Amino acid sequence: MIETFLLSTVLPLVLVGAAPATETASNVFESSTPPAPAGQLDEIVFAKLSTLNIQPVLCSDAVFVRRAYLDLIGMIPSAEEARAFVNDPDTKNKRRVLIDRLLERNEFADFYAMRWGDILRIKAEFPVNLWPNAAQAYHRWVRASIIENKPYDKFVRELLTSSGSNFRVGPVNFYRAIQSKTPENIVTSTALTFMGSRTDSWPKDRLSGVAVFFAQVGYKPTSEWKEEIVFWDPLLSTSVPGNAVPGDPMLTPKKPENAKDAKEKASDASPEANALPAGSPPLAAMFPDGTKFQLPPNRDPRELFADWLITPENPWFTRCIVNRVWAWVMGRGIIHEPDDIRKDNPPSNPELLAYLEKELVTSGYDLKHLYRLILTSTTYQFSSVPRFKGPEATANFASYPPRRLEAEVIIDAVNQVTGASDLYTSAIPEPYTYIPHDMTAVSIADGSINSSFLTLFGRSARATGMASERINKPASSQCLHMLNSSHIRRKIEQGPKLKKLFQSGRKRGGIVNELYLTILSRRPTQEELRTVAEYVKSTESKYQAAIDVSWALINSTEFLYRH
Repeated sequence: MIETFLLSTVLPLVLVGAAPATETASNVFESSTPPAPAGQLDEIVFAKLSTLNIQPVLCSDAVFVRRAYLDLIGMIPSAEEARAFVNDPDTKNKRRVLIDRLLERNEFADFYAMRWGDILRIKAEFPVNLWPNAAQAYHRWVRASIIENKPYDKFVRELLTSSGSNFRVGPVNFYRAIQSKTPENIVTSTALTFMGSRTDSWPKDRLSGVAVFFAQVGYKPTSEWKEEIVFWDPLLSTSVPGNAVPGDPMLTPKKPENAKDAKEKASDASPEANALPAGSPPLAAMFPDGTKFQLPPNRDPRELFADWLITPENPWFTRCIVNRVWAWVMGRGIIHEPDDIRKDNPPSNPELLAYLEKELVTSGYDLKHLYRLILTSTTYQFSSVPRFKGPEATANFASYPPRRLEAEVIIDAVNQVTGASDLYTSAIPEPYTYIPHDMTAVSIADGSINSSFLTLFGRSARATGMASERINKPASSQCLHMLNSSHIRRKIEQGPKLKKLFQSGRKRGGIVNELYLTILSRRPTQEELRTVAEYVKSTESKYQAAIDVSWALINSTEFLYRH
């Protein structure tokens, strides 16, 4: 069978981590330039690797350009972009220049808004019911903050302290994107998102003490369908039955006969109302570090908590975001998992983590500075071909860890290569449920707008905000879909971009070279050219042969993985 031949010949040549058969093949993935520290970050990493007797190797230009595009904008480079980068003679500066250029592209905001969407649970429908208008407003605010390069401390403070309509003030949806809006659950989400801490490991009294800071968050519906006002409610007015009428833009207080009746009516209300009974709110709060605090009556407690959280001296705040960004770029946190920071889960390289924390604080919480620092380092440019066994090598980033692409990135890459598109819809007939054909999966705001492909390939459910919700591990059902589904095969056979290439009239070698640059961002090796030539000779239809080679490359590990 054609598939059997291609899988046994072409695919082994493009498997990430496979030992190259020749020196020429080796140069496809690796550089002969000896790695050298480019700054303090590298000096710290190299010193640790030296103690482990590990000598890393640099990746090739072809690998780097694809890696940088995927890690910064969630796309693969076009054939023209890959060719221009590899041919650029400025070997000293071109990698740094590429990083700077990618950081300014709009697709950077799209890709990292998607990643923040997982953490902030940007989803219109069950189990997080933001509703479509609110999900769009939330995503627009996140994306605009990334484009603006808003300082991270300001970004978080706005999320924690904003008030207003969920349709018009995007960050207030942080409080609505929680399945049960009790103060304790708000604390759990806040700690996970901004401290990388799981409250189930906290002392018993800590959660209830911190919950006092969020015990005065009020939610009030308006006359606009599904709109809700999030605000500081020091009188706990919305916890009194009859004090907020769905569909009525104004508060319509109904005074109970006496305080006793009010308390009894509140206790008969929903569980969330039980958590916030009518009357004076608690004032004796506690910060996550155990420090007790008496709330003043004239300040929104959320502001006081935010002020504590975003100070440079806070042991969790800066460490959490630094570790999270490192994990996004390098495939693994310095503390692993990135949202499980605790004393008995120490960093693999404390000095490296401390250095990155200091850099972020000194820069004024400039996240682009942090990305630039990591991606222009020699450490980021290590080869992904494994040479060193053992958990120490992995934990200390002796090589770049190959990992499967996110579901959205895979289907966008397939569509980019073929010129095809997908239709994304929501099961709920509401606004924003039909997406334009030219919109990428990465740029979709609402996690409820989906497709069977995205579900199959492990897109985050956006229910808990945990990093583990997104599943990037390969599964047999995914392989079968890529190999056998009409969905993928039709894109390869009918996609206008590949069709144009197949019908371009170029010689066979020119078409194969362009296919490799288009799909794998590199030129084929001599051995790969011979393998493809052998297959084309054995096939009656040269057009069909080109389709089959494209199918094999798109199904290769090199296409489906970061490496």
